[in-house]
Amino acid sequence: MPPASIAGLSTIALTPDDAPLLQRFFDDNPAYFLAVQGEPAGTDMGRDELTETPPPGTPCSQLWRVGYIDASGRLAAFAGIATDLFADGVCHVGLFIVESARHGNGDAQRVYAGLEDWARAHGAAWMRLGVVVGNTRGERFWARGGFRPVRLREGYVMGQRTNTVRVMVKPLAEPTLGDYLARVGRDRPD
Repeated sequence: MPPASIAGLSTIALTPDDAPLLQRFFDDNPAYFLAVQGEPAGTDMGRDELTETPPPGTPCSQLWRVGYIDASGRLAAFAGIATDLFADGVCHVGLFIVESARHGNGDAQRVYAGLEDWARAHGAAWMRLGVVVGNTRGERFWARGGFRPVRLREGYVMGQRTNTVRVMVKPLAEPTLGDYLARVGRDRPD
């Protein structure tokens, strides 16, 4: 499991049995969902996040659902990660949320830095994600973290909204962004 990177937190692998815990976290921290869906998380969002898999035929070696918990067992952050998505060495961040009470103090950067270090130590050459265009907080966070836009994907229905998603990539080692695009043709800007 990735390390917690913050004193007082530890990480656990969340399973479908943890859906009520994740749902409570989503309900208590609605900012992300309001920004990208125009509404709070649906009542089954925790279960869906813990059971969702990539579409058939999509290469992926493993899905990680990482809960960052405090001493009371309450979630402080969540990360959904897919390793070797589309190609070996691609670590995809599907969902990354840090509780609202921790915004603005560097905790999100510390949690993500630990996740990135873990991915690099386990063979990732690139981090990849999609950020909803107009989710200003998310767009700024990932750009400050060294992610570069590679492609726009339109027509993603999320709750009440149809969004455009900006695919972003960050090389972690010697392979370049060009090497990434040579391997993952679906993300080429053309």
